Amino acid sequence: MALFSKDIETMDDLFLHTLQDVYYAEQKIEQSLPDMIEKASEGALRDGFRTHLEETSGHVGRLEEVFGRLGHSPKGVTCPAIDGIVKEANEIAGDVADASVLDAALAAAAQAVEHYEISRYGSLIAWARELGHPDIADLLGQTLAEEKATDAKLTELAESRLNHAR
Repeated sequence: MALFSKDIETMDDLFLHTLQDVYYAEQKIEQSLPDMIEKASEGALRDGFRTHLEETSGHVGRLEEVFGRLGHSPKGVTCPAIDGIVKEANEIAGDVADASVLDAALAAAAQAVEHYEISRYGSLIAWARELGHPDIADLLGQTLAEEKATDAKLTELAESRLNHAR
């Protein structure tokens, strides 16, 4: 099985494919966050997930703007990585009975998502600059900053409240 579609021959093709990948991922995350909000018992974690759900809607909107600037309709391609991360999170959440342990598991799963997104947006920003799209790099940079901030908040929350053995 090929890592990428055989239709990817240029950096422009790779850039567009990765945009489609992260567009799919953001939509998947947007669908998954309400379930995470419902499962979380710690108030600050729930609030953080709610905030990130709002941000994720903005990320989808920014990506749609990027597609428009490139002259393409927004379209996602299946992202096996995000599908796997979400599937693993759901499986782990289904196996955890203790609410405080579940909160730690949910925060860790959310960070796995953030780290994936951070890597994707970092690549997209570099490629946008290389391909002569500084305006698109700036838009994607806004999303990258929000993803990094969410990751930092999750780390602080996990270390200060969620990861304590009881």
